[in-house]
Amino acid sequence: MQLASLDWILIVSFFAIFLLIGIIVAKRSGKDTQEFFLSGRDMPWWLLGISMVATTFSADTPNLVTDIVRQNGVSGNWVWWTFLITGMLTVFVYAKLWRRSKVLTDLQFYELRYSGKEAAFLRGFRALYLGVFFNVMIMASVCLAAIKIGGIMFDLAPWECVLYASIVTVLYSSIGGLRGVIFTDFLQFIVAMIGSIWAAYYIVSMPEIGGLDNLLAHENVAGKLNFLPDFSDTKSILVLLIIPIAVQWWSVWYPGAEPGGGGYIAQRMLSAKDEKNAIGATLLFNVAHYALRPWPWIIIALASLVLYPQLSDIGNEFPNAVLGHDLGYPAMLTNLPAGLLGLVVASLIAAFMSTISTHLNWGSSYISLDFYKRFVKPEASEKELVAIGRISTVLLMAFAALLALALSSALSTFQILLQIGAGTGLIFILRWFWWRVNAYSEITGMVVSFVVALVFEFAELGLEDHEKLVIGVGITTVSWIAVTLLTRPTDTKTLATFYNAITPYGKGWQPFKKIAEEKNIPLKTTTDVFTRDLASMLLGILFVYVSLFATGYVIYGNTIGAAVLIIIAGVSAFLIFKLWKRK
Repeated sequence: MQLASLDWILIVSFFAIFLLIGIIVAKRSGKDTQEFFLSGRDMPWWLLGISMVATTFSADTPNLVTDIVRQNGVSGNWVWWTFLITGMLTVFVYAKLWRRSKVLTDLQFYELRYSGKEAAFLRGFRALYLGVFFNVMIMASVCLAAIKIGGIMFDLAPWECVLYASIVTVLYSSIGGLRGVIFTDFLQFIVAMIGSIWAAYYIVSMPEIGGLDNLLAHENVAGKLNFLPDFSDTKSILVLLIIPIAVQWWSVWYPGAEPGGGGYIAQRMLSAKDEKNAIGATLLFNVAHYALRPWPWIIIALASLVLYPQLSDIGNEFPNAVLGHDLGYPAMLTNLPAGLLGLVVASLIAAFMSTISTHLNWGSSYISLDFYKRFVKPEASEKELVAIGRISTVLLMAFAALLALALSSALSTFQILLQIGAGTGLIFILRWFWWRVNAYSEITGMVVSFVVALVFEFAELGLEDHEKLVIGVGITTVSWIAVTLLTRPTDTKTLATFYNAITPYGKGWQPFKKIAEEKNIPLKTTTDVFTRDLASMLLGILFVYVSLFATGYVIYGNTIGAAVLIIIAGVSAFLIFKLWKRK
């Protein structure tokens, strides 16, 4: 496929702008670790919220949604839509708690919350486990999308796609720090949204599709439009809806949707000006992530079923590509005209760069602060730590690129990551509200979930993915709870320091309060109200889901259904802000 001169001008211009932003903020970002990894803790909610959205708008996300829609229809997206519950829990409960912790990284939390050598071990090990192993896995799956898009749209070899896509990203990420990442995220999100919406509009208008009405009525598409799985299909409803809602959202650790917050979402919250900006940022993120972005991808995925109803149809037209249902998205983009094609390609490159740059900065913060400074050279200067962060950025990208060459499917990678984190999510929720959770709890959850994931991946047990998930969650949860009750709690002094810094609510701290009272240890009184936060969370979930489906009804031409859902969304939004003002 050949790009026109206009397309190349657009693509090169965006590359130049992103690199220029990194250069402009380089001096300030290199000042110290707080600037390089947290952008000076002075970011406003709207900029942080858009940055979170841009980061999770990866080049592989449209591919993943396309894979899901082609195989399971629109309702198949419940496998990730249910993570909204986790997201809203973070908005109204955990955002303010993270901001109060005042840590530089979410791993520093471990030595604020836990005590002893086990806490130090946990921090150091997870710095490498998450910052290197898990982080590289995620970035490799993003690079896989670049490989598939580049293979179809440019006829590039996999190694060429990874090399070309990585160079500029590594450059501005390593010199601009988190501030550079956040500023480029803002531009990247705008470009990505314009590109995806315009592409969807053009593709639906193609003669082969014949407009939106013809698309929705097409025999390959009509059976895949439902928002909910077929309730007469027991397996479908179990896999796509019941397990995600009943188990997955609270039990699985997945980047961007961590129960209790964490990862690069925590990094953004820690970068906020104050608690209100942290809450506002995560609220904006969840609304845009779930209600605003998915429909252009879904429409293009449905259109791909008209032009490429079978996987073999894609393979016949693009013999050099790494075959998979996720190829439906880049395959459809090859039909775009000059100019629009350049904008869409630039938007996909922007999405790739946004996600990769965030993961590079996030992972390098773990390596520099939580491993190098904590365990290798505690006396390291701020400039040295920034230098370590920049070197780590380059190495992480190299490892991710090499791993990407061995992967084949965005959806299979998603399932592997879910399995690795299965059962650990409840720890990250309860550690703020149950005093007995200790470092051994987290070590157990991490080790058991990983071992179980390896067994399921390499042993021929005849289990399906959803069965592996439920069994893995059960084994891991029982293991870490048992270890929690059999090991000693965190020492009283550490717990008191943590409690007074965070002031969590919940009956899970009542036994500790009695211990503190007996030892004459003063504890602050929380001003948070659990019922108000819970009500806000439930209203937030309602608002986003009805907004998501209202948009779908507008697209489907169901004006009555859309009107009803819009009214419900308006009422829920009004109630959320009424509750918020009482804080």
